[in-house]
Amino acid sequence: MNYKKIGLRMLALFLVSALTTIGAGAIIGIDTLQTAILAGVMGIANVVEDLARGYLNDGELSEEEVDAAFVNNTPEED
Repeated sequence: MNYKKIGLRMLALFLVSALTTIGAGAIIGIDTLQTAILAGVMGIANVVEDLARGYLNDGELSEEEVDAAFVNNTPEED
């Protein structure tokens, strides 16, 4: 398993999640930086949870399980 690749994908997920919420936070009056950090952390937490569940099932993580964890938790484009 390529941990560097997973780490880079988590960074990308953090950025995508954060950037998609900046506008919404500004509209409702929440600090932009706090909104971005919260969204990014929530996205990563969801992926980590899915990876942990996949590992618990059989003690291994396949490439398909890793891919599914990211795909299932990536914000949709508008």
